[in-house]
Amino acid sequence: MIKRNLIIAVLLMISLLPLDAQVKKQETGLKREVTLYNPYKPSLPDSKKRSFLPDMNDTSKIRPSFRYDVNSAPFLPEYNISPIKAAALLPDPLNKLYKSYVNIGIGNYFSPLAEISITNERSKKGSIGFYGRHFSTNGKIELDNGKKVFAGYMDNDVSLFGRRFFKKNILEGSLDYAEKSRYAYGYNPAVSDYSPSKKEIRIPYNNIGAKTSFSSLNLDSTEFSYDFNLSFNYFTSAKNMYQRKVGFTGIMAKSYNGFYVGSGLSYDHYRFSDFLQTTPRYIASISPFLKKSSEQWSFKLGLQLLLNKDMNAVTKLHIYPDVNFSFNVVPSYVSFFAGLSGKLEKNEPLKIVSENPFLFRDGSLYKVPNTSHDLILSIGLKGNTGLRGNYLVSASYSLISDMLFYSNIFIPETISTLNRGNYFSALPDDVELLNIHAEMGGSINDKFSFNGAANLYNYTMSKFQYAWNKPGWDGKLGLKYNLRDKIIAGLEISILGKRHQIVNGDFVIPSPGPNAAAYIDPRIIMVMPAHFNLNLSAEYRYSKILSFWTKLNNISNNHFYEWAYYPSQRFLFMLGFTYSL
Repeated sequence: MIKRNLIIAVLLMISLLPLDAQVKKQETGLKREVTLYNPYKPSLPDSKKRSFLPDMNDTSKIRPSFRYDVNSAPFLPEYNISPIKAAALLPDPLNKLYKSYVNIGIGNYFSPLAEISITNERSKKGSIGFYGRHFSTNGKIELDNGKKVFAGYMDNDVSLFGRRFFKKNILEGSLDYAEKSRYAYGYNPAVSDYSPSKKEIRIPYNNIGAKTSFSSLNLDSTEFSYDFNLSFNYFTSAKNMYQRKVGFTGIMAKSYNGFYVGSGLSYDHYRFSDFLQTTPRYIASISPFLKKSSEQWSFKLGLQLLLNKDMNAVTKLHIYPDVNFSFNVVPSYVSFFAGLSGKLEKNEPLKIVSENPFLFRDGSLYKVPNTSHDLILSIGLKGNTGLRGNYLVSASYSLISDMLFYSNIFIPETISTLNRGNYFSALPDDVELLNIHAEMGGSINDKFSFNGAANLYNYTMSKFQYAWNKPGWDGKLGLKYNLRDKIIAGLEISILGKRHQIVNGDFVIPSPGPNAAAYIDPRIIMVMPAHFNLNLSAEYRYSKILSFWTKLNNISNNHFYEWAYYPSQRFLFMLGFTYSL
């Protein structure tokens, strides 16, 4: 207790000591007085408040520090070396080849069509095949005298052919048969009591042929090349009228010192039935030539030496030039060409029948002279149009001996059916012919394409007044539409200029005598107007093996006389299909 009181007394003394010191100090210092006139009003000064966002950037950085070691060892694989085969250029895949096809159709005038072709598939050894075709019409046509006559015809063709490939040669051959039946339905409409039967006016033609060829197969044009052909034909129009022909043609050529040198050979021998009382005939020729060409120009120098033994047993020597030259004025677009040539046109029975099958049935078909084109001079331009097509413009001047024309025969005084106007005779004449020719073809776009041609003819006759049945001009224009090889359609317009036809053109006019005033010229000249023809065709390919087609010919339905007194069939409609096997 005593100790506690002692501690309290000491603390009080210590606390009083400063107070005393302060008082004493104030008493001895400077004295100031402050007088207040207003009451005291406390206030706070204005201050600006500061606002700030915390800094999100971390100023502390952590730098990882690590250490690694890679221990590598080489990898040595085992490998085998094998040779690499040389690269080979392979052709594009070939389209599938169908071995055969059948084409069947039918049209008005009761016109059946049947066609078949059979071949083997692709082979490196050779090929063999068969082809057959039949087409006929059986309709009637009304003549100018109001009578309807049978104007049908029939064509049958059969061929068996083959080809054998060797290392450097090709051997080919074929057996052919052709049958044609025509009806001499046309006659002078002034005759009203003439109604022949089909049997009386039927004209049959038959031709049996065989040919073979042996030619070289050279990949290098500088090597010796050749092509030889041997043929046989037996043509008949009646049991006692026929012709046998054996023919040989060949050509050999080889490059020598930058030139292409060669020659052609040919020989045709004709024998006739005894009924025709005609001596054997032959035609033999040799045709040497020399050629050279470059990218800018080309030329050919040659000639043909020909011996022609005609029906009069007279042998004639013909020398025909064979020279031509061409050069590029503008490469691919304009090319100029010129030529000087000649040829012998062989008027064999099969060729005459294709022109006029109604010749007099006395064997005159086998006694027609050959036509000699003694000189043919031609110049022209050709090239690319720049519109995915080509063009050709040319002019030619020809000197022609024994050019064939045809005259209808009509002698009303006779009762023979041969002289009613049904039949014709051949009229040869020497002619100078000027021909101006132009043609163009190409594509309009991916679907449409076109082609057209036109001719102007100027005949200068030696014996006759006109070139009988020859037009002064002609032309044609074709337009084709192809929709992805699925739908194919075509349009063709043809125009034939005015023609002159003659009846009794070979009638010999007697010299004027005392009764010349009463004489009547039996010759009749008829003028045929220009003929316009429009044809349409269409095909729908249902698949690669089946398609359907149709043809519409002579849509204009114009009355056209192919020969004097021979009106042709008018509108012809056909419908058919093609099937491949």
